Amino acid sequence: MAEAERDYVREKTLEGHETARAKGKTIGGVKVGNGDMRAMALHLRDQGLSLRDIASRLVITTGAKEGEHPSPATVMRMLREHDEKTASKVEEQSQNSG
Repeated sequence: MAEAERDYVREKTLEGHETARAKGKTIGGVKVGNGDMRAMALHLRDQGLSLRDIASRLVITTGAKEGEHPSPATVMRMLREHDEKTASKVEEQSQNSG
């Protein structure tokens, strides 16, 4: 019984997210990273620093968390998104030139 209720709540939550996205709403927290922060994170990663060390050297410049350090998870997500975009661009270029 509890499992069916949990599934129902999950289904309704996902439907609500879909409806919100269709109306142009964003789901989740505010983005704390920007181009400058990403560039610095990439530079620090190239120097071999850990995610925790990179996060401790970055500072959020806008929003409610201004002046705080991003979490290592946020840094990891930012770098992963960059790597995925870069990989897809490289793949497109190789398909177009080949």
